Amino acid sequence: MPVKMRLQRYGKKGNPYYHLVIADGRAPRDGKYIEKIGMYDPTKNPAQIEIDFDAALSWLQKGAQPTDTVRAILSYKGVLYKHHLLKGVKKGAFDEAQAEVKFQAWLKEKEAKIAAKVSGLEEKSRDEKKTRFEAETKIREAREAVFAKKKTVEIEAEVAAAKEAAVETETEAEAEEVPATVVAPAEKPKAEKPKAEKPKAEEPKAEEPKAEEPKAEEPKAEEPKAEGKE
Repeated sequence: MPVKMRLQRYGKKGNPYYHLVIADGRAPRDGKYIEKIGMYDPTKNPAQIEIDFDAALSWLQKGAQPTDTVRAILSYKGVLYKHHLLKGVKKGAFDEAQAEVKFQAWLKEKEAKIAAKVSGLEEKSRDEKKTRFEAETKIREAREAVFAKKKTVEIEAEVAAAKEAAVETETEAEAEEVPATVVAPAEKPKAEKPKAEKPKAEEPKAEEPKAEEPKAEEPKAEEPKAEGKE
């Protein structure tokens, strides 16, 4: 059974990362391995890949068989391309210097593509943040406008209620003042009527002239004196 280049899963559920290992093809996926040659984290964008280039190339030359995912990783990092160039050197298509020049040109182009992708992702992230911020700002402004309008209505209602209360208070004060000035003089005669009736209760004092009647009859007693003179 040939040696295989495979991934071993680590990490928590929903947040995995992998070790790139050289293992016996008969060993279980997460079992013992011969050598660890790299790490792969697919949760990041772009994916984070760390690999021992020379070790991976050496195992490929020894006949190790990569799985499909590991093959894609090796192709992304240029290990497969370098392995292809070395095969061309062995066949005499070009020498090692030319192979190295070709590989460095490919590597620069690959790095430029990766940098462009990273830059594009960062710009996209900034645009998304800006769009999200503008949307949140509009929502916040709309909420503030609604709140301000509601607050204005409440203030106007409070002012109107205060004015109505002030008008009612003034009206009540005027209503209280008018009876005090008009009714008070009208009530005074009513209160004085018993005083005017007091003479009626003093009727015996008015009968005193009747007690003086004998004084008025004294001339009648003098009448015999007048008869004696005749």
